[in-house]
Amino acid sequence: MGGFCNEVRCIMKKENNSAHNHNRGSFSGRIGYVLAVAGSAVGLGNIWRFPYLAAQYGGGIFILVYIILALTFGFTLMTTEIAIGRKTKLSPTRAYKEVDSKFGFIGPIAFIIPVIILPYYCVIGGWVTKYVTVFAAGQNIAAAEDSFFGNFIGREYAPLIFFIIFLGLTSLIVISGVEKGIEKVSSYLMPALIVLAVIICIYVITIPGSSAGIKYYLLPDFSKFSFKTVCAAMGQMFYSMSLAMGIMITYGSYTKDEVSIVKSVNQIEIFDTGIAILAGMMVVPAVYIFSGEAGTSQSGAGLMFVTLPKVFTQMTAGRFIGGLFFVLVFFAALTSSVSVMEAIVSMLIDRFHISRIKACLGVIIFSVALGIPCSLGNGVWSHITILGMDFLTFFDFISNSLLLPIVAFFTCLMIGWSTGADYIIGEATKNGETFKREKIYRVMIKYIAPVLLLIILVFYTLAQFNIIKF
Repeated sequence: MGGFCNEVRCIMKKENNSAHNHNRGSFSGRIGYVLAVAGSAVGLGNIWRFPYLAAQYGGGIFILVYIILALTFGFTLMTTEIAIGRKTKLSPTRAYKEVDSKFGFIGPIAFIIPVIILPYYCVIGGWVTKYVTVFAAGQNIAAAEDSFFGNFIGREYAPLIFFIIFLGLTSLIVISGVEKGIEKVSSYLMPALIVLAVIICIYVITIPGSSAGIKYYLLPDFSKFSFKTVCAAMGQMFYSMSLAMGIMITYGSYTKDEVSIVKSVNQIEIFDTGIAILAGMMVVPAVYIFSGEAGTSQSGAGLMFVTLPKVFTQMTAGRFIGGLFFVLVFFAALTSSVSVMEAIVSMLIDRFHISRIKACLGVIIFSVALGIPCSLGNGVWSHITILGMDFLTFFDFISNSLLLPIVAFFTCLMIGWSTGADYIIGEATKNGETFKREKIYRVMIKYIAPVLLLIILVFYTLAQFNIIKF
């Protein structure tokens, strides 16, 4: 009788899980899945940080180090997370516990990360949205003034309005679901993003004197190679590929079993690295031509919203090219914010068994509450700091420099030292596929990746407090 009851309970559990997974949604196939994940990976980090790092750390030598790390370190972590998601068909809050109960604590940490990231990312997305409207309205000359960006983010209501607009667009896509929302939008935005990037690159290449900027960007300068170069490339690769945010596990859980994990990861790597290199080709030669080598020292918001508008004003058809550029950045930011929000929504659905709409409404309310101080922290609340940082910088530090490496580190310990690499390899080869980088994977997940993650954690924490500089 007991055995029969156990069998019944097992059957019922499988049926419930099947129904639950069906309600969570899924991607229609490999192409939709790859475009969605690539959209997540290709974000602001590729466009406003990669060009600066490449310019500062020896151009071609930085790019070479980045590619090597992407093919080894990045491949290992991404394959692990996607395989965990597809194997368990669960969001991170439950997936880690399902894989190994001893590491169930990783799930709540993985939940916190996108919760922290989404509000301030949408604040920055609002800034991008503002600049799209500025160039569309023909105000590109005004945008090139030194005070324009500072005056905008220092206002009380204007940045909040654009933050709400960007968050609203993100929410509409996520509410629409996996296949009809995320996959459909990504299938349009990612090709559009690539086309825009190519158009801008071609234009930049045709500018007189661009060859000097291209050489500065692409030719290896071995004199600038150092341990910091490796650390900078490693950190950039880790963050730009959306690792340890719960996103890859979430998207993996929506992936059908017949989809090749290995091939998908290879294609995502190509998308991410390709867009990053194209971003450098768009930005570095143009900045080098019109602002000299000193202009390439700018990064982040300074590069995006101050230096580049100045560059566009000096170009022929600068308003048009600048407009295309900010539309491209908007697409990149939107696809990434969608993936971050989806990770939160998926975890809420799994944990509380609520509808997608209710989960989205909860995320919207919390994001607005946390996004307001992130926005006002650059203006009327700029006098309020945490550890010497404004709200946006503090939340970015907590999520990116601390929690992300911690989650990835314990994920490596779980697979490399507890569960075993065969857990992931078995899932990746379940359809008879070959795992050509299996030996690399085993060594990376057990030995090398944990060490690299500790280096990222230490160095980026020290850099945040200006103890060292990148």
